[in-house]
Order: sequence, then C-alpha cells, then structure tokens
Amino acid sequence: QVQLVESGGGLVQAGGSLRLSCVASGRSFGSSGRAWFRQAPGKEREFVGAINWSGSTTSYADSMKGRFTISRNNAQNMVYLQMTNLKPEDTAVYYCAASHSYFGGSSLSGYAYWGQGTQVTVSS
Repeated sequence: QVQLVESGGGLVQAGGSLRLSCVASGRSFGSSGRAWFRQAPGKEREFVGAINWSGSTTSYADSMKGRFTISRNNAQNMVYLQMTNLKPEDTAVYYCAASHSYFGGSSLSGYAYWGQGTQVTVSS
C-alpha cells in the first residue's frame, strides 16, 4: 500500500521558517515527479512547487518563488519543502504528491498519490 506522510508543520510567526518533509512508502518514487500543494480554508487546493525525478528541475508558483525551495532525497524516498519569510497568507494545509511521470507539473491531475497533509499556521 502506497503512503505519503507529511511532517514538519506547525505554528510560526510571520517572517519565520519551516521545513516540511514527506516520506513515501509502499513503492519507490525515485523515477517520479514530486510536488507540494496547499489548501487554505474555503479555498481550492493550489500548486506550491514541483521537482522532477532527478531533482534537476524545479518549478514554483509565482508567490512562492524566492521564498520556498523544494528538494528530494531519492535514496530515502523523501521530498522536502523549505519555507522562508513566511506570511500569514501562507497559512494552509500542505500536501505532498507523487506522479506517475518524471515531472508532474503544476496541475492536480499530474499526481496520482497524495498525503493527508500537515497544517502550517503563520501568525502576524
């Protein structure tokens, strides 16, 4: 059974940093694109950042560029999201995702596997 489990969320003050982690089990995702999405209360799930299977290519939503960094460790089946200069509008549940393809892109439909999410709350 494939599982993606996020960790690292919590409460942080504006301007602070958090590092989210996501571990996969049940199969190897070494050849799969990985990504982070987020969903704030009352809003649709939105793209945060994606990374290709090797880590050589990344993409980010415009509002995250320069503040968030996605990385991965294929040996450990992990993907990370380093978040800096956090803002109250970054408050959301953050989800990691895994694709069947080498790079899943920014669309929800590019990903077949999802974690249950970790809450990030940024206070002003």
